[in-house]
Amino acid sequence: MAKRKTKKIKINKIKLFVSMALVGVFAAIVYTVYLDFAVRGRFEGKRFALPARVYARPLEIYPGLELNISELTAELALLGYRQTAAAQEPGTYRWRGQGLDLVSRAFTFGDGPQESTSCTVRFADGQVVGLQDRVVSNDLDLLRLDPALIGGIYPGENEDRVLIKLDEVPPSVVEALIAVEDRRFYRHHGIDPRGIARALVMTVSGKSVQGGSTLTQQLVKNFYLSAERTIRRKVTEMVMAVLLEMHYSKEEILETYLNEVYLGQDGNRAIHGFGLASSYFFDKPLPHLGLSEGALLVGMLKGPAYYSPRHHPKRALERRNLVLSQMVEAGFITEQQCAAAKADPLGVVDRPPRGTSPYPAFLGLVHRQLQRDYRDEDLRSEGLQIFTTLDPGVQRVAEKALQERLTRLETVRRMPAGSLQGAVVVTATQNAEVQACVGGRDPRFEGFNRVLDARRPIGSLIKPVVFLTALQRPSQYTLATLLDDSPLVLKQAGTEPWRPQNYDKRFHGKVPLRAALMHSYNVSTARLGLTLGVDSVMDNLRRLGVEREMTAFASSLLGANDLSPLEIAQVYQCMASGGFRTPLHAIREVLTAEGEPLQRYPLNVEQVIEPGSNYLLTTALQAVAHEGTAQGLYNRLSPTLDVAGKTGTTDDYRDSWFAGFTGDRLGVVWVGRDDNESTGLTGASGAMGIWADLMLALNPEPLLLSRPENVEHVWIDPPSGLLSDGGCPDAVELPFIVGSAPTESAPCGPRSVENSIKNWFKRIFQ
Repeated sequence: MAKRKTKKIKINKIKLFVSMALVGVFAAIVYTVYLDFAVRGRFEGKRFALPARVYARPLEIYPGLELNISELTAELALLGYRQTAAAQEPGTYRWRGQGLDLVSRAFTFGDGPQESTSCTVRFADGQVVGLQDRVVSNDLDLLRLDPALIGGIYPGENEDRVLIKLDEVPPSVVEALIAVEDRRFYRHHGIDPRGIARALVMTVSGKSVQGGSTLTQQLVKNFYLSAERTIRRKVTEMVMAVLLEMHYSKEEILETYLNEVYLGQDGNRAIHGFGLASSYFFDKPLPHLGLSEGALLVGMLKGPAYYSPRHHPKRALERRNLVLSQMVEAGFITEQQCAAAKADPLGVVDRPPRGTSPYPAFLGLVHRQLQRDYRDEDLRSEGLQIFTTLDPGVQRVAEKALQERLTRLETVRRMPAGSLQGAVVVTATQNAEVQACVGGRDPRFEGFNRVLDARRPIGSLIKPVVFLTALQRPSQYTLATLLDDSPLVLKQAGTEPWRPQNYDKRFHGKVPLRAALMHSYNVSTARLGLTLGVDSVMDNLRRLGVEREMTAFASSLLGANDLSPLEIAQVYQCMASGGFRTPLHAIREVLTAEGEPLQRYPLNVEQVIEPGSNYLLTTALQAVAHEGTAQGLYNRLSPTLDVAGKTGTTDDYRDSWFAGFTGDRLGVVWVGRDDNESTGLTGASGAMGIWADLMLALNPEPLLLSRPENVEHVWIDPPSGLLSDGGCPDAVELPFIVGSAPTESAPCGPRSVENSIKNWFKRIFQ
């Protein structure tokens, strides 16, 4: 009985074992099917997310262009061009006195590919005076350099890569990889039992610690899994490696591996793949890499940080030479080739091509404008090529002006170092392109972007909008209209009476409209705005380009509303372009990853201000610089520039503004403190100095106004606002909309009694 019972127990154990085994096998099959689905799902889909690449405007060189040698040298440095003894390869140059031999790089623009050009550029008196092809000795009309890469919009992990095909990879790179990482790559099926056994023996014997992973396993780990060190992860890796080899060829696996691997770090940008690593470390396309250069990249796979040739050149050199020796062992190169390659220097360029943007404020503007048309995930994965309006030369000048002037102000006024902040935006008046954007005194800081996000009270920068609203009513207001600048008390239910004050704490009685703007009188401006209607003024502000919803209070007439420097630039851009509103833009066009045009950003122009009214306002803004609150500008700049501009100061001197334009550029500068404490600076003593430094370095064109047909000039006696004569004391010649000029004469005017008597005697004696 007992024997039968024992036998039954054994049978039950066997059944249990078999059942468990069957369950295990079934589970393994299900898991394998799941892994197979995962392997094929990602490998057959989009394998890599490619970041958008953002470029500055290309520099176009032509005879007559104002460009000095130092400016071009700075541009070439930004592009990564190398000065050599004889400029022969793309991306090289050589100075010869006032001449430059240059070989440009080939590049694909939106209008098609452009070949590399070997040419000579000649300079004289700060201008390009000659441009000649060095190959065929013909004069050239134009040379367009490749645009500088100024940043990217990266995937979530900030991975950056340049995809390459296997046939673009030098054979020596593949051979080095096989020799060092997986010599049986072409003979195993994803896992290599011999390699695992060898690694096990080496590890147990204490000779070295080896992983024994094949290239396929390494790809699986990097591409599908994590770096977690567990048995489960290792088994999964091996199963997936076998599955990968079942479905795909060795060439597909190798190509994916070469694009996937991590090879370094550039700030917060991760360098992935041999394509990008080639340009990052050697500034060369991958197909141009030599034996020693390829061996160095392969050697870095073991530890990109530890073997970094820029930070640890000795380690990197030893590792590279070890790779070369193993290539000899594997039979890929001879001893002589190995010795020659080992004699090569590392060859790594000192300054890698830019990836992490040196212009984060401008890049932030580009990103926001792109988000109007593209999904963020597409920007981070489709490899779009973004061509922008950034002028690196203007940006460089703007950064320098802001940094140096803030430091000087802190020193002179004994402020704590670093307490002042600022922002600068520069645009082209002709097409509303944003040429420079400085988000703070540290222009490389990627945090708070003051050009876009520092919304501050705008102070007197609003006044041109108040006066424009008046000048749009020529039957009621002209530049000669006398305004009341006597004490004003505005009583509103539920609020304290509002008593605006002038900056000098005085009242000026009757003042001409033009003078009220020139001297930035608050009281007369407020009274004028209340007569016009606050809503009318705010409507005009929106018409000029402010899209933000704003409350309309009486204090809005003196700049109580908050706007960013970019929004102010939009408002003044409209004035600078003759009353035509063109949205400020930082993007010219977008290409696909393959170089196909995807979208252009043409000018969108709308006339929103009648040209005559805008002309009158602009002449008054020119008077601000010649005779008013901004006359200090001409201590630095030539009066012939005829700058139109306006200072702005807010309560307790918390904000210092200046907005102004010349014939070709508009600049807006803000200075303040992030803690909103007083700076003690007016618009003239703070922001205006930065603006002057900026324009002095840019050598702008003078502002020459074209008088509209409906505008005439008339001599005026300012104190009375009546007609005057060119020979009368204090007379000024002002523009008027035809039919709006005064008809009565001042005592010295052409229709005055005094002049009539003079003319009567004159006729008698003649």
